[in-house]
Amino acid sequence: MHTLYLVGTPIGNLEDVTLRALRVLGEVGLIAAEDTRRTRVLLARYEIRTPTTSFHEGNRARQVPRLVARLEREDVALVTEAGMPGISDPGFDLARAARERGAEVVVVPGPSVATTAVVASGLPSDRFLFLGFLPRKGPERLRALRAVAAAPWSLVVFEAPRRLRGTLQDMLDALGDRSIAVCREMTKLHEEVYRGTVSSALDHFNAPRGEFTLVVAGDSKGAGRGSSDEAREALLRLRAQGLRARESVAQVAEATGLGHRTLYRMWLDLPETTLESERG
Repeated sequence: MHTLYLVGTPIGNLEDVTLRALRVLGEVGLIAAEDTRRTRVLLARYEIRTPTTSFHEGNRARQVPRLVARLEREDVALVTEAGMPGISDPGFDLARAARERGAEVVVVPGPSVATTAVVASGLPSDRFLFLGFLPRKGPERLRALRAVAAAPWSLVVFEAPRRLRGTLQDMLDALGDRSIAVCREMTKLHEEVYRGTVSSALDHFNAPRGEFTLVVAGDSKGAGRGSSDEAREALLRLRAQGLRARESVAQVAEATGLGHRTLYRMWLDLPETTLESERG
């Protein structure tokens, strides 16, 4: 068996490719690429004529055995759409299958949008929790965020533009109005790093475009702070005591770190029987 190379490629700026990556891409017999069109732009820039084949989530089941069989004849390189193969893409499955068949798997390091965003964020970078892409459906995404609400480390999330606002809203609900860096189109011509709070990011990104990496501050106030379930229970208790919306929301915001806007929506969603008792 020959060697499978996992080659890190630029996340935007083509000058970020390493000399080793260029050599390997020129020497292997085949390049498997998540997006062959984008890969050909890189190859053309550096006059590399190695043939390419498509390998992505949609054709993974069909291509994994084909590429493993190809390793019996020659070396193969795997590149992702941007960054390091095997991170939030099907490269992991190919690497595992290649190892099981006895092929050597060699990593050629390169740019990573996750670490680039963490460093650019201005948030603590000594430890961080990489979540990749969150679930697409709102309820599942909200549960995933609540599961890490008490984590003290910065959280790193990938997100597509069409789901950005929904994810920011879920972050506000599950984590509270924390500090956040929204990194858009990293290393590209229209790169943007927006630093603020989750609520201000919601106001800023009205019509999101490009690919996003979000870096959110960890929970610095202690485990359990920011729990939406606890906040609802606290609002119920305060309402039962006769407190009005403004005072109740202020108290719960101070105790949980959740945003006033989020808490006011919770207040309005409290059981109707509680609303009736308040009117009475």
